[in-house]
Amino acid sequence: MVIYMKSIKKLILCLCILFMPLNVFAYSDYIYLGGSTLGIEISCDGVLVVGFYQIAGKYNKGNPRLKVGDYIKEVNGTPVNTLNELTEEIEKYTDVGQVEITYKRDKTIGKTMLELINENGVYKTGLYVKDSITGIGTLTYVDPETLIYGALGHEIIESNSKKIVEIKTGNIFRNSIVSIDKSTVGHAGSKNAKYYYDTIYGSINKNTNHGIFGLYQNKINEDWPLVKVAAKNEVKIGKAYIYTVLDGEEINQYEINIERINETSDTKNITFVITDQELLNKTGGVIQGMSGSPIMQNNKIIGVVTHVIVDNPYTGYGLFITTMLEEGEKN
Repeated sequence: MVIYMKSIKKLILCLCILFMPLNVFAYSDYIYLGGSTLGIEISCDGVLVVGFYQIAGKYNKGNPRLKVGDYIKEVNGTPVNTLNELTEEIEKYTDVGQVEITYKRDKTIGKTMLELINENGVYKTGLYVKDSITGIGTLTYVDPETLIYGALGHEIIESNSKKIVEIKTGNIFRNSIVSIDKSTVGHAGSKNAKYYYDTIYGSINKNTNHGIFGLYQNKINEDWPLVKVAAKNEVKIGKAYIYTVLDGEEINQYEINIERINETSDTKNITFVITDQELLNKTGGVIQGMSGSPIMQNNKIIGVVTHVIVDNPYTGYGLFITTMLEEGEKN
């Protein structure tokens, strides 16, 4: 009988372990509401190939060929992370006339021999490359307990390769909106900003399809309200508001109407139309730089602006705030 009771206890213990949730997220029920404009700067994890140019009528892509979106990691076995490091290493081998490039393509490491071509006394590679990306976005939230922040609501993609940028280091920093290029049918407008690189707000640790994330390191703005996080099933068709900056650094509220809710989509959960005439007069609809603007409904934060529908710029998509918060908590 004793053996039987011990077995029962072991079984109960095993069942408890088996049915423990696999993911436990620690984000707060109340978070600081964002809406402020951000400068964003990312240093790539390697030197990114963004294009090729012709030398003497031919393209020089190596053998096997490099492709747009490849990250150059080494030159003749020496690691390189910046344009200066890449140039310095290549210049050591101009008398040889070629170098071995180690590159990363998606998750695969490869090697190629790249010819150094002398054209009018100048050695050229035929590669267009970059080691960093700078842009504008909007802060969505800061968690008061962990100081994890989220912004954009979508990934940062390199415009030439159309691939997500792999981050080595990055920062969000102060900027100020100086003008607006309006959206029109078939064309997404944008915010134009003045950058203040010396005022760092936080680090960027992750670039994912649900936003960029890191630790907020600046002093919390006393004007930021703490707002309740809404569950997915609390999001309703109808009136809501977005918070964003269109001039200087002043955050304002603008009315939208939620027309559709899609709980099965990974990134496009909320379809909305801008109904605020002041916003439409200034921007022509959703514009670049508005990504990350928080969406409020019934005094709760429900989501984040992520995309414009280019053929109808009055309309945009949003991501559930809970999805963004969960992404921010993942290691």
